[in-house]
Amino acid sequence: MLVHDVLAASAARFPDKAAVTGAAGSMTFGAIADASDRLAAGLQRMGVRRGDRVAVMLENSLEMVIALWATLKAGAVFIPINYATKADKLAFILSDSGAIGLVAPAQLQNRVGQALADAPAVAAVVWVGDAPAPAGARLTDILAGPPELPRDPGLIDQDLALIIYTSGSTGRPKGVMMTHRNIHNNVWSISTYLGNRADDVVLCVLPLSFDYGLFQVLTGARVGFTVVLERSFAYPYDVLKRIADCRVTGLPGVPTIFATLLQFAPFTGLDLSSLRYLSNTAAPFPPAHIRRFRELLPKARIFSMFGLTECTRVSYLDPARLDAKITSVGRAMPNSETYIVDAAGRRCGPGEIGELVVRGSSVMRGYWRRPEETARALRDGDTPGEKVLYTGDLFSMDEEGDLYFVGRRDDVFKCRGEKVSPREVENILYELDAVAEAAVIGVADPIDGMAIKAFVVPRNGGGLVEQELRKHCMGRLEPRLVPKLFEICSELPKTDSGKITKTALRSAAGTL
Repeated sequence: MLVHDVLAASAARFPDKAAVTGAAGSMTFGAIADASDRLAAGLQRMGVRRGDRVAVMLENSLEMVIALWATLKAGAVFIPINYATKADKLAFILSDSGAIGLVAPAQLQNRVGQALADAPAVAAVVWVGDAPAPAGARLTDILAGPPELPRDPGLIDQDLALIIYTSGSTGRPKGVMMTHRNIHNNVWSISTYLGNRADDVVLCVLPLSFDYGLFQVLTGARVGFTVVLERSFAYPYDVLKRIADCRVTGLPGVPTIFATLLQFAPFTGLDLSSLRYLSNTAAPFPPAHIRRFRELLPKARIFSMFGLTECTRVSYLDPARLDAKITSVGRAMPNSETYIVDAAGRRCGPGEIGELVVRGSSVMRGYWRRPEETARALRDGDTPGEKVLYTGDLFSMDEEGDLYFVGRRDDVFKCRGEKVSPREVENILYELDAVAEAAVIGVADPIDGMAIKAFVVPRNGGGLVEQELRKHCMGRLEPRLVPKLFEICSELPKTDSGKITKTALRSAAGTL
């Protein structure tokens, strides 16, 4: 089954049901199916063929969703790009991917034009919006034309469907390749363990350029539920109001989003009783925040998950076991397997720390045009001919097979000769109600080799003093894990998806 077949199925079952709602209104499954047919046919007329890459640089919007389905129906590979991407990075992605098509906002034509000057392969440009635009087609004109079906491109499920560019070790982004089979497996698996159903209403504040956000739309099409799209998370209280007004049942987020929402607790005057579940990935959910949400929303199930772009999701913790294993991210999602290996590649036993390995149909095809990096990430598994994903993440596993995140391999460091897991220290800092966000890194120290430094953002801009933080840590941590340095700041640097980026913190921290 191809990815866009799920849209056709939902359009047949629920033609008049809202598939996506947003700032500009809503569209039914039937309307999205029709609009994406027209755009797909338009892309084919402009020269897009099977296997070609089409980049889409739009905000969370109905147009972004139409462009997703149209690209797949045309037989092309969808490349989502964050709306805020600068010209030089956009040019790199267009050139690196060899994209032939681009769907972009007319109001950003100057920025896009700069990028196109360095990406001569892009021949099919579709502009979105009313602003005057240079040569190229307009989405409104294509959609206003007569109904039209695209030609069947002859795809099979091994063909590429998606390339998502993610941060690379060289500073240049690298494209994660996902096939129709990868995505179809992952959408089925995620919707299965979340228990999604057609009457769900899922609020998506995550950018659709981020796989976690994009999969809300993909899963909605498979199951037949409605996705409420927010353009951004700039106004958190409005997001809470939207949950109440739209009777939202599912709220996917990352730790920084949930930390921000907690600043509005106890949600007085807002009826959030419709929420059936919250799901968290990108980084582990701090236990203190889990406990707080359970108090505030006792009827909502909380899914603590772990994932990465190279396989979309890795694991989830059954909400029924949350009390017993609140620091765990659970077990492998359906139709996948996880295990942990040491530096020599031997499987680790319970309690041992090693690198997480993922096996299954969820694992990417590889990195686009990066054979050396692909070879480091995808290595031979136990079954001859099979490749498994070495994630670069350090984990331990208990005797029951539940996973515990330790840190990125690059994040873990030694202080006074002993390993420090930043996550362990961050979890303790999050126990303080006055702490909204926390990040811990190692900085070079002439005595200890590396010293522990904690960056802390106060909740609601309130007062926090170093003595309070240090006293709390001394009461809850071994002496060796108490940060030597604290820095109280107004915000922490984040990726486009809202994940705290420690690379920027390390660059700014320097040495003692």
